[in-house]
Amino acid sequence: MYGIVEVKGHQYKVKTGDIIDVQKMDAEVGSTVELDQVLFVGGDTPKVGTPTVAGAKVTAEVVRQARSRKVIVFVRKPGRYQKKNGHRQPYTGLKIKEIKA
Repeated sequence: MYGIVEVKGHQYKVKTGDIIDVQKMDAEVGSTVELDQVLFVGGDTPKVGTPTVAGAKVTAEVVRQARSRKVIVFVRKPGRYQKKNGHRQPYTGLKIKEIKA
């Protein structure tokens, strides 16, 4: 069984046991999070939500709070200036425990 969930404006296809990286959530490592924005549940009898499937929930465990690889941004205006800047986006790793239809 798999499902499509929406987390902070992004959609993810999830199965039990998957680890997904989502935008940073305010949750401690080891805590349990319930995702109730389930858009689709697949399996023997697929259910499509309008816009969400009523009563469906995905239970996930927070496995890590980290930051992604550094992205270097280099701006150069010939004859004027140059600037080098870096950015690391924080994210939360979720391990999918259960999909309830």
